[in-house]
Amino acid sequence: MSHDSAPRYPLVLVPGMLGFVRLLLYPYWHGIISALRQGGAVVIAVQVSPLHSSEVRGEQLLARIEEILRETGAEKVNLIGHSQGSLTARYAAAKRPDRVASVTSVAGPNHGSELADYLHEHYPHDSVRGRMLSGLLRWIAALMSLLETGYRGPKLPVDIHASHHSLTSAGVALFNQRYPQGLPEFWGGHGPEEVNGVRYYSWSGTLQPGKTDRGRNPLDGTHRSCRLFAKTFVRESGYCDGMVGRYSSHLGMVIGDEFPLNHFDIVNQPWGWVGKEAEPIRLFVEHAARLNAAGL
Repeated sequence: MSHDSAPRYPLVLVPGMLGFVRLLLYPYWHGIISALRQGGAVVIAVQVSPLHSSEVRGEQLLARIEEILRETGAEKVNLIGHSQGSLTARYAAAKRPDRVASVTSVAGPNHGSELADYLHEHYPHDSVRGRMLSGLLRWIAALMSLLETGYRGPKLPVDIHASHHSLTSAGVALFNQRYPQGLPEFWGGHGPEEVNGVRYYSWSGTLQPGKTDRGRNPLDGTHRSCRLFAKTFVRESGYCDGMVGRYSSHLGMVIGDEFPLNHFDIVNQPWGWVGKEAEPIRLFVEHAARLNAAGL
C-alpha cells in the first residue's frame, strides 16, 4: 500500500472478548499495525473491557474515540473490530455516526455465535460447571491485565455473564433490534453499505481441510481449539471459523466469508502462524486502500 492509498481518517482497531493491545511483547494485531503504518495510515489499537457486554464496551470505545479525535485533529475514525469488537464498533457507530466514517467487522458474530449458545446450554452461569468456567475466565482476565503493556488507562470492569450473553444468538438478536445498521435483510445476504453516513464492511474465514490444517497451524494450539469448538456448530456446521459462522459474520459489504482462516488466523495470531494460502495482513492492507478509494 502506497502512502497515496492511506485512509483519510485514523484506523481504530477494536479487539474481541479477552482482547488486549499487547501482552508483554505479544501484540493482538500481530504484524497488522506495522504493515498499515508503512502505507501511511494512522493506526491506533484500543483496549476496552475484556469481558463485558457489547454496550458497555461500546461506551468505553466512544470515550476513547473522543480522545483520538482530540489527539489527531481528525473529524472521524474508521473502526475495525475483531470478533466481539465488531459489535462494540457497531454500537459506537449507531450512537455517534457523526464520529465514525466506517465500521469493518472481522469475523464478527453479527448474528451470534453457536459456540456461545452451546456454552449457555451446557455451562449455565448458575451451575457448578458454569461457575468453574466463570472462575477460569476471571483468572485469565486478571492475568492478562497484569501482563498488559500496551494499555495504561484506568482499570476496566469485568462482567462475565454480560459478556457471554452478548455473544449468544438470543443476546445478539436483542442487540440487533436496537442497532440494526448494516445488517442483511435475509440470512446469508449483504447488508446496506451505508447507513447514516457510515460505511459498513465485513470479512471472515472458515476452517478448510487441506488449507487451514496445513502450514504452521498443526503446531498452533489455538487452531486445535477452533477445530474442537467447531463441533458445537449446528446451523453452520462445516461453515465456521471455530467461533463464528460464515453467514453470521455478514455485515454491510461482504468482502469475503470463506478465506482459509480460523478465528485467530484472521488477525494473524499467534505470531503469524497461519494455514496454507492464508494472508491475513494483506486483507487489512487492501482494505485500507478500499477505505481510501471511498474517501474515508
